[in-house]
Amino acid sequence: MDYRGAYPIFDLSHMRTYPLKGRHCKREVDGFVNVAALAAGEPAAPAMPWFRNGQPGPGADQSAGLAELADYVVRCRREGRPVIAISGAHPIKNGLSPIYCDLIGRGLISLLSTNVAATIHSFELALQGASSEEVRDALPRGQFGMAFETGHYLNYALKLGAERGLGYGECVGRLLCDAAFRRAVIDAVFADHADTGGYYKPYEGFEFADSCVFAAAHRAGIPITVHASLGYDIIDQHDSFDGAAKGATSGADFLVFTEHVAGMTGGGVILNFGSAIMAPEVCLKAVAMAANSGRPPAGLWTGNFDLQPFGYAHDETRPAYYRRDQKSISTRIPGAFGGAGFYFQGPHDVTMSAFYQHLLRAAQR
Repeated sequence: MDYRGAYPIFDLSHMRTYPLKGRHCKREVDGFVNVAALAAGEPAAPAMPWFRNGQPGPGADQSAGLAELADYVVRCRREGRPVIAISGAHPIKNGLSPIYCDLIGRGLISLLSTNVAATIHSFELALQGASSEEVRDALPRGQFGMAFETGHYLNYALKLGAERGLGYGECVGRLLCDAAFRRAVIDAVFADHADTGGYYKPYEGFEFADSCVFAAAHRAGIPITVHASLGYDIIDQHDSFDGAAKGATSGADFLVFTEHVAGMTGGGVILNFGSAIMAPEVCLKAVAMAANSGRPPAGLWTGNFDLQPFGYAHDETRPAYYRRDQKSISTRIPGAFGGAGFYFQGPHDVTMSAFYQHLLRAAQR
């Protein structure tokens, strides 16, 4: 934007980038979960707490709750009802993307939702098979978040997508899967920035795109929505940052998400894997808008998967009251719309994997 306000602003032209291929990454696609092995095995039984409608679930492990929720997910999809999966960035960067990709391919998810950090990790993993920098080391050197390709390719994809009226998730999906869109993005980047010869230029495609949730959703023709904030993500540090484009594309995704929620008048499911703030807030607004428009969700079930012990109570003096995922996803939203709210405590590689196995078993019945 052409800022004409009263105060000094930071000049993004001072920012210095480096080629992504020279950076050490902590995560690689080789370490991703093996869904074929999970599918062939018996469902795991995580011996960790779980809750249904705020009450402790019965049994020595989470099996009963996981199975009940999985059965309802499959039932909803067989009857054409929406099932939304929401993911924080950590499940994606830590190797659980194959679970989402497989569930998309099987038609058990009708919309996937995430944040910008997940797009960053997905982009890098799809491009070079590795992601996640060492922030501790990069920060004092002024290099945190300054990989050339990550900032510029994503920002230019959003600029081009905004010009074409696309949502954020579709911009990333097209960057990975649409050769003409991808070429236009790369050409635009190097029209504005000198080419040192040391950058990835994936004109022929992304080598590891099959590992990416955005590619999976694009190929399956289902929406993947990205809910963004400004000044919140490393792509905002680059001189290609365009707040209007980021806001417009993410704003469109919010309306895609809300329309999907408005289709839950006959039932549906919202699953939240590790989003402590974005998912609860977006869901709260979406269900309110659906109800306001005369299409309130009915029989809306929710599943919330996170590390925090469950402790929600309607008491603003207690710290647990401010755990938005427990308050909104597990309790208020399903309670308001005649559904059931589940909370499964534990590491995602354990609880998500077990839930995936229960989903496959339910789909086979």
